[in-house]
Amino acid sequence: MLWSLSLCLLSFSLLMLTSLSSLLFGIYFIMSDLVIFIEWEILHINSSSVVMTFLFDWMSLMFMAFVMYISALVIYYSAEYMHGDFNINRFIILVLMFVLSMMFLIISPNLISILLGWDGLGLVSYCLVIYYQNVKSYNAGMLTALSNRIGDVMLLMAIAWMLNFGSWNYIYYLECMKSEKEMLIISILVVLAAMTKSAQIPFSSWLPAAMAAPTPVSALVHSSTLVTAGVYLLIRFNNLIINSGMDKFLLLIGGLTMFMAGLGANFEFDLKKIIALSTLSQLGLMMSILAMGFASLAFFHLLTHALFKALLFMCAGAVIHNMKNSQDIRFMGNLCTELPLTTICFNVSNLALCGMPFLAGFYSKDLILEVVSLSYLNMFSFFLYFFSTGLTVCYSLRLSYYSMTGEFNFMSFHPLSDEGWVMLTGMLGLLIMAVIGGALLSWIIFPSPVMVCLPGELKMLALIVSVVGGLIGYELSKFYISYNLLSFKTYLVTVFLGSMWFMPFLSTYSVNKLPLWLGYHMLKTFDQGWSEEFGGQMIYNQVVDYSQSVQWWQNNNLKMYLLSFILWVVVLVLLMM
Repeated sequence: MLWSLSLCLLSFSLLMLTSLSSLLFGIYFIMSDLVIFIEWEILHINSSSVVMTFLFDWMSLMFMAFVMYISALVIYYSAEYMHGDFNINRFIILVLMFVLSMMFLIISPNLISILLGWDGLGLVSYCLVIYYQNVKSYNAGMLTALSNRIGDVMLLMAIAWMLNFGSWNYIYYLECMKSEKEMLIISILVVLAAMTKSAQIPFSSWLPAAMAAPTPVSALVHSSTLVTAGVYLLIRFNNLIINSGMDKFLLLIGGLTMFMAGLGANFEFDLKKIIALSTLSQLGLMMSILAMGFASLAFFHLLTHALFKALLFMCAGAVIHNMKNSQDIRFMGNLCTELPLTTICFNVSNLALCGMPFLAGFYSKDLILEVVSLSYLNMFSFFLYFFSTGLTVCYSLRLSYYSMTGEFNFMSFHPLSDEGWVMLTGMLGLLIMAVIGGALLSWIIFPSPVMVCLPGELKMLALIVSVVGGLIGYELSKFYISYNLLSFKTYLVTVFLGSMWFMPFLSTYSVNKLPLWLGYHMLKTFDQGWSEEFGGQMIYNQVVDYSQSVQWWQNNNLKMYLLSFILWVVVLVLLMM
């Protein structure tokens, strides 16, 4: 256990140091407008060379700084959260492998090395989702792995198609792809790959299922690593997507995902699933603003969202830890008197998610909504943006109402306390950034002030929608359970909206019934059937038969040797005649 603790502290120190240096370099790069492209020749045989490429610009350095800062605090937090686990060192190593895969993905301008990080994320996430070894975790892990494999296949097909350009360094070809007919195919493949990794419709069901992982993993996965990988890939391919016409499709999908997740979170009672659906909603927001061509804004929101979402998960972990692993918000209540420090962190991160002025989320969300109001956009997408913003405030206030007010509903003799100082220190490190991170980032990324001139009613629309959403969330929360409840009267609608538009059922049954059944029978018929009968097994049986006949000849008596000798002599004589 001491070795595990020292591993936690060593990882925390190294990651924090690397994060700070990466942040300073990122600020220097953005001020100097500097990009460093490194090619490392690993192997050279005759005329073939294996080259590893790295791209260091302000975007990759800033993203790495934030990922390592969050992962450092998550590992520090895990030292106490996972204290009872005898295999905590294995857990820390898995988390470090996860972060390393993300680093590969961030600094790669090459599709092959991106695939290393991309597949690394998928594999390690599977190991982390099934960490608590039970049936629910196994099912969630399988759903996560199979959903992500679709994206991996799309990326492999994009790699195959990139052969037409002579290299896999896509960063060189983004400009010349504009005039190529292949551009549409590559953009479709890359968008589909990003949609699976960032859990857009119809691949959304794996994201809430991945909540089976330990809470520190959820804080890391759902803030800055796995789910943001797709958004980051599309930020890099942004020019290609805009010019190929895939932006309209992505705008629709992102808006629908945002809307669907916001509605679903208002019907959910599992604490971690509410926060997971909120992540899904924010990913939809990033995707849709990216589809409108504002890559810097999408990246800005990606970073600010990472800060408060990691904090929100860590607070949820502290609450679940105190409540003897109960995650149902109906059993919570009056937490503000029992866990004051955790509650402060929880409410600050919740308000940042809602876009409370001068917290981290406000700077990115408000700017996004103002740019949307300023842009030439159809009414449906405009409605999705603002209605989803209202839903965000709605479920956030509902969550706060259930957990912070009223009476504690779990047990009369309860163990609630704020004495976990290691966990609290990790949370307070993120609390500071959730308050000041948005302002700092806006000064760094947008050094000249952004001026958005709008009419008064459009300028106030984001605030009005937030206030109305909050009021509706508060009113909905006050309903008591009885047969007069609205959700009982409209039960089918409630089930439809609360189950992510039946996506989990469609994902699991469609995979479970036909493809796996078909794959099993193909394996039995072809791979382990005719292919074996006419392939490996046939060759093996023939070799065995020949060996046995040779053995029989060699082990037989003198008569056989004499007969063979006479035959050879006869043959030679006949040939000489």
